[in-house]
Amino acid sequence: MKITKYIHSCLTFEQDGFKLLVDPGNYTFAEGRVKPQDFADVQAIIITHIHPDHLDMDNLKKIIALSKAPIYTNKQVAEALRKQGIDSELFTDGKRMFGKMEFMAMPVTHMPLLDSPIPEMTGYIINGNILHPVDSFQTELTKIENIELLVLPVMAPFCNELQVTAFADAMRPKNILPVHDGYAKEFFVKARHANYVKHFAAIGTRFLQAPSATLADGTQVVFKFGF
Repeated sequence: MKITKYIHSCLTFEQDGFKLLVDPGNYTFAEGRVKPQDFADVQAIIITHIHPDHLDMDNLKKIIALSKAPIYTNKQVAEALRKQGIDSELFTDGKRMFGKMEFMAMPVTHMPLLDSPIPEMTGYIINGNILHPVDSFQTELTKIENIELLVLPVMAPFCNELQVTAFADAMRPKNILPVHDGYAKEFFVKARHANYVKHFAAIGTRFLQAPSATLADGTQVVFKFGF
């Protein structure tokens, strides 16, 4: 098998001539380095949940037009796709073969997010020894044994280093593939700041942003190097 990681949480899995795409989200395409044309040859697409960093509707349409690949997902995502005129097939539990790759789907619980409802989310065990928990650190997952490769979120608004390592320590995989690290990108920091602005405005607190801001008493705050 060959696994290719793109920006953030976008992955492709290839084995014996079959190529499957997982979670082409908006951060994947934000810098223009990754394009829908890069996925013209995929034969199946999995969307794990509805969050835009895992589901970029506009670019997904372009990928489908190029590849004609079927989409496999859960009910919440399928409904959102249906409203955009996109067909999909439900795959939320049990096993399915994609070429010679075995994917076992299971419901997993997304980590809590600020001012955001918890989405329906599907995780996968691939070929019996690769765990993709998506954005979940739920305790039940740590009971899965003999994991060769753990696909591990390492940066997110929902976690810190202690949570990341505690989950992986409990899993004790032989290898870790870091994902969900768009947080290191400028566009991701901007998105999180925007979320803070909205949250704190509701209680009358101003979240200061670059390039500068002036307080009520005349104090000026300058962001010398952006953020």
